[in-house]
Amino acid sequence: MDKKSKLINLLKEVGCIRFGEFILASGKKSNYYIDIKKATTNPEILKLVGEIIAEQIKDEDVKVAGVELGSVPIATAVSIIAQKPLLIVRKKPKDYGTKNKIEGELKEGDKVVIVEDVTTTGGSVLKAVKEIRENGGIVDKVFVVVDRLEGAKENLQKENVELIPLVTVKELQSTQ
Repeated sequence: MDKKSKLINLLKEVGCIRFGEFILASGKKSNYYIDIKKATTNPEILKLVGEIIAEQIKDEDVKVAGVELGSVPIATAVSIIAQKPLLIVRKKPKDYGTKNKIEGELKEGDKVVIVEDVTTTGGSVLKAVKEIRENGGIVDKVFVVVDRLEGAKENLQKENVELIPLVTVKELQSTQ
């Protein structure tokens, strides 16, 4: 079994997809919810996700960024497996200490790949792209564990960023 098929099976096994009425981070209503924390708190799935992304960036001179909170475990796994420096993008700066919005060392011209847990419209990850770019980083790729296929790819393309989903919601919903 290839890694993608294994990931789909594991996501289903731990019950990552739930049905009911939900309000998403984008504000949209949905009749299903991707409970990705069930995956990102599972060491087997986290390691597999880290390996899949690390394989795709191993030959690149990049830093790996995750947006707090959901993407930090994923970014950490990728960073460790790929041996790439880690950045953490805060949703808002701390109001004490350094007041950084980006943790880790980001220099002008650094190439950064962002990892995300779930995308719907891409709004959250677009904020991270903007923050990294405003601080001198170059972002042209975002890896996401599950893309809900509701506009994130198109919205990121408008900003010259490629969205690379490990799995789409269609694949996760399929019974095969």
